[in-house]
Amino acid sequence: MGIKTFLRHPIVAAIVLTVGNSLPAVAQGDVSALMERLQTADPGQAAQIERELERTWAQSGSVAMNLLLERGRKAMEAQDYVTAIDHFTALTDHAPDFAEGYHARAMAYYRAGRYGPALDDLWHTLALNPNNYNAVFGLGMMLLEFGDNIGAEQAFLRVLELNPGHESAKDALKRLEADGIGRTL
Repeated sequence: MGIKTFLRHPIVAAIVLTVGNSLPAVAQGDVSALMERLQTADPGQAAQIERELERTWAQSGSVAMNLLLERGRKAMEAQDYVTAIDHFTALTDHAPDFAEGYHARAMAYYRAGRYGPALDDLWHTLALNPNNYNAVFGLGMMLLEFGDNIGAEQAFLRVLELNPGHESAKDALKRLEADGIGRTL
């Protein structure tokens, strides 16, 4: 982010400069163990494990960066996608190894109708956190929207490899199968 862009967003600048930009390693907990438990969890357990994973993935290791994520998410709830993108861009600029910043910005770009940057951020998210089944699902939905049914099917199957109980991915695969994708003769 250039200095002119940075100064255009005084709230973001104040947060970053006031709270500081220390980026200790992200507290990942035991993501591997949670991912393993997710494979065999019943629906109730799966929902709990998903919340734990998503809570872990949302921790940048920096109070300032977590605040940017929270403010971006609040802007998303208010459907203020321009502000959300600004907050998430500040986040990704200052914490370039924090996958959830890219994932959140991808959702904001998508909702703002900016599919190219959304797709780019989803790929960046998955390069940093290939286990983020929600990012894989988002990728599948974008591929579906682009008419790439085979690519979408592969993405949804990958979601189910990571999170076998992901209902939205199951539903998307059923819709594709109804359209003839994924059926064998």
